[in-house]
Amino acid sequence: MDQAATQHFAGFVATLGRGPGRSRALTRAEAREAMGMVLAGQADPHQVGAFLMLLRYRGEDPEEISGLVEAVRDAAGLPRAGLSADLDWPSYGSGKTRGAPWFLLAALALARSGLRVLMHGSNSFSGGIPVPLALPVLGLTPADSLGEARAHLDSVNIAYLPLRAFAPAFDALLELRKLFGLRSPVNTAARLLDPAQARAGVDGVFHPAYIAVHLGVAERLGRPRLLVVKGAGGEAERTPAKPGAAHLWDGAVRHEFVLPAAEVPLADPATETLEAFAAVWRGDAAPPRAIATIRSTIALALLALGRADDAAPAEAAADAVWRAR
Repeated sequence: MDQAATQHFAGFVATLGRGPGRSRALTRAEAREAMGMVLAGQADPHQVGAFLMLLRYRGEDPEEISGLVEAVRDAAGLPRAGLSADLDWPSYGSGKTRGAPWFLLAALALARSGLRVLMHGSNSFSGGIPVPLALPVLGLTPADSLGEARAHLDSVNIAYLPLRAFAPAFDALLELRKLFGLRSPVNTAARLLDPAQARAGVDGVFHPAYIAVHLGVAERLGRPRLLVVKGAGGEAERTPAKPGAAHLWDGAVRHEFVLPAAEVPLADPATETLEAFAAVWRGDAAPPRAIATIRSTIALALLALGRADDAAPAEAAADAVWRAR
């Protein structure tokens, strides 16, 4: 390992960790350079661990996260990938109580309506049915490259692109959670990669405090539209039994939509299996809570795209999308 590179990277660690009154957040340019060095293997593994945990300890900063996102996009060649999508849909949830990925049926219904939907993610820490396991029962497969994702979008309007397929070094950083026992800002940056630079994005967070960070990054990176919601297990999935809010960056200003609760029955474990999941898509079963979740999640995407200007019309339009699938 190049000694000059590790000495240079030590400066980033020192900036973050000097102590009260002396440390500071990295600038966007510094974060971009530092993550670029990590992805290129120019930082010692000990330095990488210290770097990620100091970023976490200081609290996530939109400027820093913007720089991390730019570094990953640079390393993965995303600006030149030629992907085109209407909707960016990150899936990096890790909720321990998750069941079936109903948000995947919402995304597929939107694709059937004519929208190009790129879902990307890593479900290594999911407590429920991960997206790659659910895809085959819907007749779909994960894309193993950017080129295959483009082909899937062209043929069926939807693609699931695993993080490891286009940013393997960054995916390895995500896996460090197994060693740390803690998430790092890598989790936030992954959700904001937007591989296709889509017209809009719908994003889920586990903790409400991250909502402002996601919107701040969208603003700094010039994204046209991004809707963020506290989602089930951290996914972009609505929990209709609870009231909530959806937060939108529309390319100029931020908006908040009130999401009222709906009367739905308690979750039934029998509906959270792959067999039941496939039956709902085929129309052979219609468990009320699952259907309400799917429709409400479609509504989130329609708000993100600007197809509705409030929750009620979004729900009505979502019902039509689901029925027409």
